[in-house]
Amino acid sequence: MNLLTIGSVAYDSIKTPFGSVDKALGGSASYCSLAASYFARPAIVAVVGDDFATADEKILAGKNIDLTGLQKIAGKTFAWGGEYSFDMNSRTTLFTELNVFETFKPVLSEEHKKAEYVFLGNIHPALQLEVLNQIPSPKLVGLDTMNFWMEKALGDLKKVLAKIDILIINDSEARELSREHNLIKAAKIISAMLKQSDKTALIIKRGEYGLLLFSQNLSLRVHPKQSESEIAASPAKALTPRNDIQVFNLPGYPLKDVIDPTGAGDSFAGGFMGYLARTDDISPASLKQACVAGSALASFCVEKLGTERLQNLADGDIEARMKDFKHLTHFEL
Repeated sequence: MNLLTIGSVAYDSIKTPFGSVDKALGGSASYCSLAASYFARPAIVAVVGDDFATADEKILAGKNIDLTGLQKIAGKTFAWGGEYSFDMNSRTTLFTELNVFETFKPVLSEEHKKAEYVFLGNIHPALQLEVLNQIPSPKLVGLDTMNFWMEKALGDLKKVLAKIDILIINDSEARELSREHNLIKAAKIISAMLKQSDKTALIIKRGEYGLLLFSQNLSLRVHPKQSESEIAASPAKALTPRNDIQVFNLPGYPLKDVIDPTGAGDSFAGGFMGYLARTDDISPASLKQACVAGSALASFCVEKLGTERLQNLADGDIEARMKDFKHLTHFEL
């Protein structure tokens, strides 16, 4: 285990203009860990009911995913149903049944507490904070959240944001969190909410238009007005983030067929975090490469219903698509 993922394992019922599926394996932790499994060995911390099928458990275990943190308790597994419009950009939630997920309390094993790479999926910020309090020294923590928590639990969300290195959200969430329409200005506001370190970064997903990666030059500087004695007395106050933000813009991958957008964001996060865990490199160049890896996994995810495509990638598929991204974005002056 070199990547710990906390989130939901669920049953999804999905309708799109190009197909439908009932009670398919889904949930943020499922998509994330399946995508990450092509780069690293992820571990899941989640809860399911006693209706969770052995066949679905085998799908996850078959990808070398550590399931020792998957709690199985009496009741029904979290279930969600949604229907997409013809343009695939708008979605109607048909039902949400939290079931056993409603009382989910993440409890980490001693092994999971040693995780160096951690991804906190979209759950209540208070639970995300509980998880972080159980992990003494993670090397890198990524987090996903949504508009609902910004509206209902903003105080808890800000507490957890101050403890994480990388935030992955979409453009509408970035605008709501920052109260700023312009994404460049929004990025500066949100970046100030995150843990200030040489690893701090913000990824804003823009659907079919790709993503924006923002980082604060990945360095800190000494405040010029402080003396050496003042710095020695209070080193924390001597460090201030650089004001300039580096921007990396990656386009969306042009696909001939988009069948189901469900889980694309979680697949991106899994590919992104899995790539970083595999390389154990958090340099600016590696962050960009991880964005390409995550985007490649997300592009595969949408080609079939549910998690089906993520379950059946062949050797070389991911590398070939990452090379496609390089050709797609390369030009010479």
